[in-house]
Amino acid sequence: MNEFELLTGTSLPVFIGVTLIFMGGCAFMSGLALASTWRPAWQAVPYMLLLTLGDRFMIYALFKGKLFLASGYIIDALILTIVALLAYRIVRTRMMVGQYPWLYERAGLFRWKERPEAWE
Repeated sequence: MNEFELLTGTSLPVFIGVTLIFMGGCAFMSGLALASTWRPAWQAVPYMLLLTLGDRFMIYALFKGKLFLASGYIIDALILTIVALLAYRIVRTRMMVGQYPWLYERAGLFRWKERPEAWE
């Protein structure tokens, strides 16, 4: 076993396939759903902790990874939470600019700003 497998409890290809691609896609869709229903961003955290349980179980059941490994769970939870929060922010920015075009304009992928002429 190399250091990566000791830390995550699985091999790099399994980590990329299951955690980053498959569960990362699920986390992205979760962030999208939270933002599009105007829920607060903090709700992504408990959802991603639950999604991480599913991620760890899939790694264990399908690829004989370690199920109960704290470092693997923490790493997976951090990655999935970051993906969900990024998706949340992208969608929230799009919604704020789209729903209130007279007040806000896009100021990048993750932010919006007030229009200068909005309060004149």
